[in-house]
Amino acid sequence: MPVVCLGLSHSNAPVEVRERLAFASRDLPDAVASLSSQQGISEAVIVSTCNRIEIYAAGDSPSPAVESWLRLRFQLDGDLPFFRHTDGDAASHLFAVVSGLDSMVLGETEIFGQVKDAYSTAHSSGTTGRLLNKLFQHSFRVGKMVRNSTDIQRGSTSVGSVAVELAEKIFGDLKETRVMLLGAGDMSRRCAQSLQSRGASAIVVSNRSYDRAVELAAEMSGRAILFDAWPAEVAETDVIISSTAAPHTVIHPDHVLPALRRRRGRPLFIIDIAVPRDVDPAVNNIPGVYLYDIDALESIAGETRARREQEIARCLAIIKDQVRSLPLFQPSPDGAPSPIHRPA
Repeated sequence: MPVVCLGLSHSNAPVEVRERLAFASRDLPDAVASLSSQQGISEAVIVSTCNRIEIYAAGDSPSPAVESWLRLRFQLDGDLPFFRHTDGDAASHLFAVVSGLDSMVLGETEIFGQVKDAYSTAHSSGTTGRLLNKLFQHSFRVGKMVRNSTDIQRGSTSVGSVAVELAEKIFGDLKETRVMLLGAGDMSRRCAQSLQSRGASAIVVSNRSYDRAVELAAEMSGRAILFDAWPAEVAETDVIISSTAAPHTVIHPDHVLPALRRRRGRPLFIIDIAVPRDVDPAVNNIPGVYLYDIDALESIAGETRARREQEIARCLAIIKDQVRSLPLFQPSPDGAPSPIHRPA
């Protein structure tokens, strides 16, 4: 029974394309159950993060069934830059993803947990069987092996830490910088930890669930505010880092414009690391406001990537050996792992 991986990522699709196919966490159980019920599909896992949407499926004819289901669910027309891998190449790709080799931030650590959560959701929903159970469980062993035996993690290894590096490049010493976090999920938590490690002390957290904002603010010795109250804080904020799970934009020009008069020419930097995006792109047209979305962080991530490129060959050698150890999958005819989808 063939296994296929179909998807797109930051390397072949911009954020305005990726956000059209993003799955909210609360929707994943129903979505993966719907997918696995399609003719030609027996098992399925959906991985949806800010940088990728990937579907792993096993069945009699999974590839066309997956694409048809995606197009129907999201009302997609025209060509999209999907990549496709089957069997051994799908295994190689998954191993590379879990190891952080296919990430915007080479060697990032979040993706391991994100894929593990996606598999857990599918497993709990009853949409995995012998093939995908074996594939994903082995991928987690490979990810740990790559991290423990190479230096692929050296340096910044998260989108959140890259966002904080950007703030540091803009303002220099962050001790006098006032930062607001919109969202209190894992991404915001990592941003807050990176901010604190860089010396930032004035941190405000706002979240739709106020209790979670209070919890995160307490960990960071910061201050929590109600979500409806955050626009009133913009005039006194230097950097907004937004990573809510909203299905629509939450920051609009009307939220920012009233604060500009009180800012007296001080620039406002907004870093949007959510997919779908939290910030209306029109905000970037406001004088004195500088908006960076998840794709804009790529150039900073590239500096870290260059320092780790030499580790890729070691990681790929591990992955190649591990794919060969799976009797159900075979690598490409030339014996090499599938190409890693990295930006040119």
